[in-house]
Amino acid sequence: MAKTKRSRRNFLVAVGAGTAATVAAVAAKTVAPASEEASKTAGGQSTGYQVTEHVRKYYRTTLV
Repeated sequence: MAKTKRSRRNFLVAVGAGTAATVAAVAAKTVAPASEEASKTAGGQSTGYQVTEHVRKYYRTTLV
């Protein structure tokens, strides 16, 4: 009977791993990579990382 339990456990682990891999593959296909043009606003400014005064202040506090 121990062999049956082990077999069921391995089957359930394999099903769970297969489901997770399938979901990850589908999610990777459906998410389109962001292009540079898509990250710009109507004014032409980038909406990505920007060094602002707040960021400069943080950098100054992290100097050793």
